[in-house]
Amino acid sequence: MQRLLYFLPILFLAACDFESEVADRSNASWQNIEKDLQTALIMASDGDTINIPEGYFKFTKSLLLDEKSNIVFKGAGIDRTVLSFKNQQEGAEGLKIADCKNILLEGFTIEDAAGDNIKVTDTDGITFRKVKAQWTGKVSEKNGAYALYPVLCKNVLIENCIAIGSSDAGIYVGQSDSVIIRNNEAYQNVAGIESENSNFVEIYENIAINNTGGILVFDLPGLTQYGENIKVYNNVVKENNHRNFAPEGNIVGVVPPGTGIMLLATRNVEVYKNEIRDNRSAGIAIISYELVAAISEEETEEANEEQAGSAQRVNSNYDLDKNYNPFPWEISIHSNVIKNDKWFATFQHDFGLLFNYTYPFNPPDIIFDGFIAEGKSPKDILCIDQKDVHFVNLDAPNELENMNENLDEFVCD
Repeated sequence: MQRLLYFLPILFLAACDFESEVADRSNASWQNIEKDLQTALIMASDGDTINIPEGYFKFTKSLLLDEKSNIVFKGAGIDRTVLSFKNQQEGAEGLKIADCKNILLEGFTIEDAAGDNIKVTDTDGITFRKVKAQWTGKVSEKNGAYALYPVLCKNVLIENCIAIGSSDAGIYVGQSDSVIIRNNEAYQNVAGIESENSNFVEIYENIAINNTGGILVFDLPGLTQYGENIKVYNNVVKENNHRNFAPEGNIVGVVPPGTGIMLLATRNVEVYKNEIRDNRSAGIAIISYELVAAISEEETEEANEEQAGSAQRVNSNYDLDKNYNPFPWEISIHSNVIKNDKWFATFQHDFGLLFNYTYPFNPPDIIFDGFIAEGKSPKDILCIDQKDVHFVNLDAPNELENMNENLDEFVCD
């Protein structure tokens, strides 16, 4: 399949992004507790609580916690205990936790790590509670990929947290099982909240505003497991129109600015009772990896040669994973409020240009790329119990030749 949409005219308007700076620390009084805190992490016995006092603390190396159980890592509260890695010289993560069990992180702000602010791997039982993770200043592709990043974990709880400025996903869970993401806030990330190749995930009562994409549910090839059984409900997903500042070649780089919720090549996902407003490209997008590979083909090879960091990349050889299904299926969408008071789709992406050209003054509420796996019916792929939406089938397998607004074949009870 050829690269799509190169023929579209460049329209006469250019979108202006809302950009804000966060967390000016220029007047902070910094203290150095680096050696003492790392020693406490090393010497902690199972069941210990590590208390960090109120104040501003700077670090030059990653903090490490390995092979511990039942540890509480606790500050005095968000923006009262601040851990800064702005001058980090060693390591990629701010706080890295590995091979642990039953860890609680609570009550602090962590910011400006060279890579991910907090990475947790191979851990059974990890709770993030009232943690703020961010990059200060204007957003940049040089920001770390993930603010909160549990991967290869079980029994994950992320609640009452705030994520700002990630060049990939603010709140992310990957290749994990039994996950709850609730009552969080995500601003000015490429992806506000993302579940990737994870099972039994509930994402609810979160706020995602001014990201490129509000909430993403992705399934990618070549990883340790595939994801399913995911519920996305009771979230506010609003004005996610931020420019996409992901490094070239990263998978989230394909997300058009103005995307509320995106479901990529995943299965058994229910999206319901969300408030989805003023996302300028689409309220909900359902796409296949076939489309991702097609629109990324020209850029992927060069970008992969420069691969770095923890973020997932576009995989042009996804078909080598014989167990991977690049098509979404068993997607249920119902009982959402999807509204868009913006007259124009985004002008920052080919799909936005397409929608402005084809459906002027009426950006779509739900888009489907049109790829249907062999042997599947439209309702096997997508079940929509909402008739009051502007639906667009891109017909991407046929180079957009029969792009249409026919919702009927996807409507079900």
